Amino acid sequence: MGARIEIIPAILVKSGKELIERVERVKGHVSSVHIDVMDGVFVPNRTVWPQEIGKLPTSVRYEFHWMVKEPEKWISEMKGDYLHIVHAEAVKDWGAVVEACRKSGGRLGIAVSPETPLARIEPFLGDVSRVLIMSVHPGYDGQRYMPEVEGKIAELRSKNPDLEIEVDGGINPSTVGRAVAAGADKLAAASAVYSSPDAAKAIEEIKNAAKAIRKD
Repeated sequence: MGARIEIIPAILVKSGKELIERVERVKGHVSSVHIDVMDGVFVPNRTVWPQEIGKLPTSVRYEFHWMVKEPEKWISEMKGDYLHIVHAEAVKDWGAVVEACRKSGGRLGIAVSPETPLARIEPFLGDVSRVLIMSVHPGYDGQRYMPEVEGKIAELRSKNPDLEIEVDGGINPSTVGRAVAAGADKLAAASAVYSSPDAAKAIEEIKNAAKAIRKD
């Protein structure tokens, strides 16, 4: 069922300097890092923008979670082998998003907010390698995990046994098992990792809680 379980530190910061510092805190302990980009329009918060990022550390993969209007314009700013996760609610021209991702050299994923039905993304599933289910409302970290999205995760998994399904929002050692039991295999964790003085230990604790549910 799905890919191997992966814990992905999620970074929500205001500057390129903070971003690099957070990547360095987890580099060597994870395979991928999740970077939240918010424009202050699609969501009320604003985070680091592409032109502020600079050179990213190597040895980890990067996924960009575009909580922005007209995501195709933002994807065009980030050339490279990245995973670009766009919000279904923000997409006006899906063809333009697909083309921007192709030209950037990356892969495409799609995200849905808690209230968005899966029917909204069904037309796009053939073009994406991952679906991200938000278990909080997009825009801010530190929110509580919403267990009501688990039915959506389970439905998506039952229809797509090999799809990568990521859950983002309120993931910690107490909640990760619920998301995994529902069918998630990628778990983005922000506060649970970066509020800890020992990010590596925090990642390991979340991973162990996930493995207690699904043994890979």
